Amino acid sequence: MDTEIKPCSSLSILLLFFLFSSLNIQHCGAADNLSFGEALSGNQTIVSKEGNFELGFFTPGNSRNYYIGIWYKTIPGQTVIWVANRETPISDTSSAELKISEDGKLVLLNSSKIPVWSSNSTASTSNSTVAVLLDTGNLVIRNGVTSNRHRLIWQSFDHPTDTVMPGGCLGLNKITGERQSITSWENSDNPAPGPFTGSTDPDGSNQFVLLWNGSEIWRCELWNGQFYPPIPGTQSSSPIKFTFVNNKQRNCAMYTVLDSSFITRSVIHSSGLLRQWFWVNSTQEWRTYYTVPYFQCDDSQCGAFGICDQQSPNICRCSYGFEPASAKEWELNVWRSGCVRKTSLRCGNKSSADGEGDKFFEMTHMRLPANPWYLTVRSAEDCEQACLNNCSCNAYAYGGGCSIWTGDLQNLEQVYDGGTLYIRLSASDFPGSSSSHKLVISLTLSVIGGILGILCALVGLILAFQRRKQIWMAKQVESSLIQFTYGDLQHVTKNFSERLGSGGFGSVFKGTLIDSTEVAVKKLEGLRQGEKQFRTEVRTLAGIQHVNVVRLRGFCSRGSKKLLVYEYMSGGSLDSHLFRNNSTVLGWKMRYQIILGIARGLAYLHEKCRECIIHCDVKPDNVLLDRDFCAKVADFGMAKLIGRDFSTVLTTMRGTIGYLAPEWISGLPITSKVDVYSFGMMLFELISGKRNATQSEDGSKIFFPCLAATKVIEGDIFSLLDHRLNGVADIEEVTRVCRLACWCIQESEGHRPTMGLVVQILEGVLEVSMPPLPRALQVLAQDQSQRCDHLSSIKCKDPPDQSLDFYQ
Repeated sequence: MDTEIKPCSSLSILLLFFLFSSLNIQHCGAADNLSFGEALSGNQTIVSKEGNFELGFFTPGNSRNYYIGIWYKTIPGQTVIWVANRETPISDTSSAELKISEDGKLVLLNSSKIPVWSSNSTASTSNSTVAVLLDTGNLVIRNGVTSNRHRLIWQSFDHPTDTVMPGGCLGLNKITGERQSITSWENSDNPAPGPFTGSTDPDGSNQFVLLWNGSEIWRCELWNGQFYPPIPGTQSSSPIKFTFVNNKQRNCAMYTVLDSSFITRSVIHSSGLLRQWFWVNSTQEWRTYYTVPYFQCDDSQCGAFGICDQQSPNICRCSYGFEPASAKEWELNVWRSGCVRKTSLRCGNKSSADGEGDKFFEMTHMRLPANPWYLTVRSAEDCEQACLNNCSCNAYAYGGGCSIWTGDLQNLEQVYDGGTLYIRLSASDFPGSSSSHKLVISLTLSVIGGILGILCALVGLILAFQRRKQIWMAKQVESSLIQFTYGDLQHVTKNFSERLGSGGFGSVFKGTLIDSTEVAVKKLEGLRQGEKQFRTEVRTLAGIQHVNVVRLRGFCSRGSKKLLVYEYMSGGSLDSHLFRNNSTVLGWKMRYQIILGIARGLAYLHEKCRECIIHCDVKPDNVLLDRDFCAKVADFGMAKLIGRDFSTVLTTMRGTIGYLAPEWISGLPITSKVDVYSFGMMLFELISGKRNATQSEDGSKIFFPCLAATKVIEGDIFSLLDHRLNGVADIEEVTRVCRLACWCIQESEGHRPTMGLVVQILEGVLEVSMPPLPRALQVLAQDQSQRCDHLSSIKCKDPPDQSLDFYQ
């Protein structure tokens, strides 16, 4: 029997359906907006229209608190770009609500329905107010769902936290009088406002400044109408377009991206560094586009009596006799609280009951603090006494004159080529002081009986452990430099079984230390130095610390066996990516960053080390890449280490054919300009993706630098580019690199730029002019059938009647 559906019952069902639909108080999370009458709670979210960004509750790091934030939806992990209630977290999201209030504000209510955050906006008609998450990451509140900007009430871009996104503006809102700035998180577990702030200068000078607790710690150069000169990401050749807006509504700095596929964000870290990040889809990771201040030790981040040491894993450490003022903050790598003395100063030379007063601890290779008091004294002893007699004096230095510092010491930095600072300590904190000895003796006598008993019980375990210790134990000889035994390195390399490569100085093997750290072990060959000289040079190399120079971890010296232990570079050598058939091809942006990294590494070796280090063999094979494809110069200082005299003429010390400067043959003294020449030759290979000596389709020899120099002068730049790039490259950058390469390979070293100038040119600080065609290349151009290594044997001749200004 069929059941008849009466009209009244069907109408009831429809009415009930529409009734429940209209009572959609809990938002389902499928839309990109939150309207009046809807609420967000628990794990519900809203997602921007194209799915780029998501808004909802999140917990940062190891925190148990909840915050409303915006993060990238399509990127693995949770990269948060904005936080609403950064100062007022909530502990329970099940009954918390984010919704539009009756007066048109976006508010966050905790479980007790008490507002903990509000947009402080006011809508004329509350029931038409809607909050929309845009695909730019901007959360906007509008009157209605239209995109008409005149209906805009509030936007998160006007209230950034630690991140400024493309389209966001930092500066002054002339209508509201508010100043937009970014403020660091307190630490990775706590998004509350930290001590660092970044924005444009309030005085209207169009400069970007970084502040710590309101005090300026860094500012960039003046805006030149197109970009900020010292910031790479603001230059015209960048995928980021940087502009300065000054109209009736705003006076602010902002940036946009020229390619919508380029995902980037600018973040001020809790350490005070401002980084521009970009997303690399192929490796699924964020990489740094630029960082300011450029060096991590430039922003006083270690606090009072803290030492910034880029060799240290945590960047900051306390001076001897000091300890962190806040151990909890230092555990989170927030060091601004600085350090405090373990023992207070007694002041005076003989003021304590045991007859010992304050003493001075010697700190070598330090960048001396700013603003010292200068005293006129006759000797270092008089300078020390002058500081000792002043109870406010905390340190002194003597180097032809006497400098003393009162108050807290700021900006301490371990630089390895700096001066010597004598810091004042209580005698009881001084190494080897009698007070320390008395304390040690007293403690030793009180527990010696118990220790002897324990030693007897553990003697078996100690003997068993000793054999393992002999294999793995390394002797610390100087800072982080480790002296290994030959047996140690045999063990970590599995008896030198995995060869990574070989060269003129020996073979390299992969090894793994006991803490699972991977290393590269080089067995040196052809050594001419004695033990003492070898160790001296090794210690010199250990002091070379730069992000673009491979770090020396340790060494082994056992008779004729000499080995060096370096950090392992998982990315391999540059030549393996340029000249071998790989599934992935280095894009132009990556190549440009590699070029800049190599230049910075060489500039450091030439100009920043205590003694100029000439590499003598710059080529792609001696450039290594880490997992982030950061370029690091390898095999530096090897000529001096193995005892060869490369300052003499002829061929006493040679690099590789094809990269050799004419000085090696012509009898001229060898200077750092030979590295500049080799660097220029290597630039051509980075441009073309081929060795400089190649074969054409008809089988004839082609020397690519000759062709490249001609094309540069003719203006046909893109024909030189690696065909695997399919023309995807910045024409200004390619032109800059091609011109620079031609300047680097000029016959006369006086016409080549220094590596310091090369870095400035690559960073866009200096413009590079059109180079003349090197005379050697002109000769080769007349006869392409000549051997490509003939360039090394051509005498130097200056280009006739041509401008030799390599930068403008």
